[in-house]
Amino acid sequence: MIGRLTGTLSEKNPPQVLVDCQGVGYEVDVPMSTFFNLPGLGDKVSLLTHFVVREDAQILFGFGTAGEREAFRQLIKISGVGPRTALSVLSGMSVSDIAQAVTAQDASRFVKVPGIGKKTAERLLLELKGKIGADLGALGGAAAGSDAQGDILQALVALGYSDKEAQAAVKSLPKDASVSDGIKQALKALAR
Repeated sequence: MIGRLTGTLSEKNPPQVLVDCQGVGYEVDVPMSTFFNLPGLGDKVSLLTHFVVREDAQILFGFGTAGEREAFRQLIKISGVGPRTALSVLSGMSVSDIAQAVTAQDASRFVKVPGIGKKTAERLLLELKGKIGADLGALGGAAAGSDAQGDILQALVALGYSDKEAQAAVKSLPKDASVSDGIKQALKALAR
């Protein structure tokens, strides 16, 4: 219904801002990633929005980028994840962090977000696989070979290497490495 707001930034009270659009003030809830990139009070601001209508409230959520809004929309489609939880995820993780966590199937990154437990994190990974890692990874500038790299990373973690060690090994691989060759090369590098 309301896709974008452009107006004057009147108030900033995290996580909510007030945008004055020619005399009408809209209260907009924003993730902290958007909040930190807002201009000063009295300056012009433009936010992409998502309007949520519930039985007891009508809430407007605002985002600085299309990637953030799309990630929010994917998150709220998941059973048990409401708009507030989705906002928490986007406040605690960037869009590229979410895409990387989904590609690597790394639940520990989601568990670090307040309000996300282990079961919810696993549900997020399951539901977002194939939706957010590929789509938003491209928006975040991920390489075309990220699917193979994600599989290599997942295999190394499954073999007992830490996430940090596995990521360092994957970064040293050529971007076009196949999964099997990449795992072999990464294991050789890690053995040194």
